[in-house]
Amino acid sequence: ESFVARFKQEAQSAANLTHPNIVNIFDWGKEEDSYYIIMEYLKGQNLRDYITDAGHLTWQEACDVGVQVSNALSFAHRNDVIHRDIKPHNIIVTRDRGVKVTDFGIARAGGSTMTQTGAILGTAHYISPEQAKGETADARSDIYSLGIVIYEMLAGKPPYSGDNPVTIAMKHVQED
Repeated sequence: ESFVARFKQEAQSAANLTHPNIVNIFDWGKEEDSYYIIMEYLKGQNLRDYITDAGHLTWQEACDVGVQVSNALSFAHRNDVIHRDIKPHNIIVTRDRGVKVTDFGIARAGGSTMTQTGAILGTAHYISPEQAKGETADARSDIYSLGIVIYEMLAGKPPYSGDNPVTIAMKHVQED
């Protein structure tokens, strides 16, 4: 029941976000025991693979990607949706160098209380300090994660590494 409620919330939140830098959601539903989302097909590659292929991006490319992701986040935030998992894997660079933010899988819409208090959500390399501490994420959390993504675009790797996700997440809290 919890999964179904989260799935419906994600699908509805994402479907309401129509913006050139956010993947379009066309429909969602259930067929027998499987839930599905029908979304825009994008020709390109995720930013993680794009960075890997390039080694790192030029400052001009990083700025271009950063601006497009910022535009998507600004629109989502104005519509009271916090992504909470901004990372290169959830950013698609299209063949014409457009950028689309995808995977609003752990997004929070409005005053939703769908997530457990104290739960850590996000990906360790890109998680904001407040998320790492199990606190409530807001628009600033997405902006922090975008900053980590921009760092990775320029340096070719994220700023923090470690033996396990907890160690990496705590570095976001404890280190400069």
